[in-house]
Amino acid sequence: MQIKPITIGNITVKNNVWMAPLAGYTNYPFRKLCYKLGAGLAFTEMVSCKGLKYGNENTTELLTTGEEEKVKAAQIFGCDPEVMRRACEGEALAPFPIVDINMGCPMPKIYNNGEGSALLENPALAERVVSEVKKSGKIVTVKMRTGIRAGQEITEEFARRMEGAGASLISVHGRTKDKIYAGEPNYAEIERAKRAVNVPVMGNGGIFSKEDADRMMERTGADGVLLARGALYHPRLFCEIFEREKPPFKELFLEELHDTFRLYGEHFAVVFMRKMASFYVKGMRGANELKNALFQCKSVIEIEEIVNGLNWD
Repeated sequence: MQIKPITIGNITVKNNVWMAPLAGYTNYPFRKLCYKLGAGLAFTEMVSCKGLKYGNENTTELLTTGEEEKVKAAQIFGCDPEVMRRACEGEALAPFPIVDINMGCPMPKIYNNGEGSALLENPALAERVVSEVKKSGKIVTVKMRTGIRAGQEITEEFARRMEGAGASLISVHGRTKDKIYAGEPNYAEIERAKRAVNVPVMGNGGIFSKEDADRMMERTGADGVLLARGALYHPRLFCEIFEREKPPFKELFLEELHDTFRLYGEHFAVVFMRKMASFYVKGMRGANELKNALFQCKSVIEIEEIVNGLNWD
């Protein structure tokens, strides 16, 4: 794929290979890791605007950031345009010039509340959300799916309406809500979105290798790719796409572990990094035994001891 900068609003991002927002995973230490490996942009986990309205501590903690994150981008979700605008005008989101509105989450607790992918069924409300959030002064982007059910895709018209409401970039996960993560992405639908709008379009879904990224670009004409589970399992996928030398993974893991410990404390660091390690060791010889050993760990030191004994590369 062609590596190139992307301009959204008044911000130019250095390249077009980004890390998608993933609930429960894309906290600040993981985003730092992605940036170190070359990501042009990395989004926070999706943040509830209602949670920000009521000052929920767990919600604001999702917005932890730091000076290493040169361009800051948060993903928000909700369905009340005024609440979402006020959240974007608030202190918690002040460090983030870019906000991405989630219009693709398929999880029942989000969908049944009229949020996430439910907005695909209510394009008029989705337009009001975008236009109202735009009033906050943020650069607004939208992450959407191709529709609710296969065979009833709405990608082209919905993307056009989001651009008209003020979105400066649109990311399209090439699957309908009912597919969750199953099956090959619908490249044709992403291409339709690209042809329908004048703002940049990012292709998302099914990218686990450089070849997958190349295929996404070739089949859709998208302006860039948004990595998700592929980078969660193998963060050095960024290096593969950029055709750069991969740094030793053990060093990357320990840096993420220590950053997580420093920011969130030992209990969170142990639970979170055990979970991350279970992704990272997938495909390694003896992976099940390693995961079992990691899930017995109660301290950062115990995790370090196991990690230092592994040949990651």
